[in-house]
Amino acid sequence: MLFNYRESLPGEFDGSSRVWIYQSGRLFTISEAIRIEEMLKEFVGTWNSHGVPVKGYGNLFFGQFIILMADERASHVSGCSTDSSVRLIKEMENRFHVQLFDRQLLAFFIKGQVQVLPLSQLNFAAANGLIQPETLYFNNTVLTKAEMESHWILPVKESWLASRVSFPQIISNES
Repeated sequence: MLFNYRESLPGEFDGSSRVWIYQSGRLFTISEAIRIEEMLKEFVGTWNSHGVPVKGYGNLFFGQFIILMADERASHVSGCSTDSSVRLIKEMENRFHVQLFDRQLLAFFIKGQVQVLPLSQLNFAAANGLIQPETLYFNNTVLTKAEMESHWILPVKESWLASRVSFPQIISNES
């Protein structure tokens, strides 16, 4: 899997553009992915904040992450406009029978694909070698386009998870 997602982000959006990342616990099918991208395009085309069009962007990344972005240099995203995006995501949850608001479900890049793991099993996964300090983690807590470009996919050891996970110590046989 190539991590060239940055190329798909809108170049004309400011680095301070707000970002919302919704992660599915499973990979969407091709037909679901096509429908999700249609729904995102339709939503972004009609997204308004107090009657003013929102300069928005929506896309599905890696078949599992729904990204919404708003460049607030053009118009401020109000509570009502944020609520409308949440309604869209809830509609997707219902339609595709997935959970998109579960922040306890973490995503990693393991053995060439996205793997999800409950936060409660993080130390078990580390103790059994499923994840390492260098394992790539999808940090869905990023808030801006600039943060997404630099800190969305990063090694566990460089993420907020580093303080929550205990990796086994490797003992050297060298004397």
